[in-house]
Amino acid sequence: MTLKDIIKNESIEDVLTLLAPNSDYRKLDWLYTYTRFEAITSGELSLTFDELFRKGILQDHNGEIIRGPNWKEPKFVTEKKYGIE
Repeated sequence: MTLKDIIKNESIEDVLTLLAPNSDYRKLDWLYTYTRFEAITSGELSLTFDELFRKGILQDHNGEIIRGPNWKEPKFVTEKKYGIE
């Protein structure tokens, strides 16, 4: 499985929970543009990102996205669904 498969098969919330602390928004936007463009055009990607900050799953630390106090691994990670360790 590839990152493309994860983006196609998993919820935006779970993907951002996993990837956002290691990526910037432009890279994530690009990944969704080429994999699930409807998430961009509908505004779902941006809205989900904002919601994760509101819930304390993600935090802004001097312009860098870090794990918030309510962060936990998405279920597909704990289940090692894509061979993620």
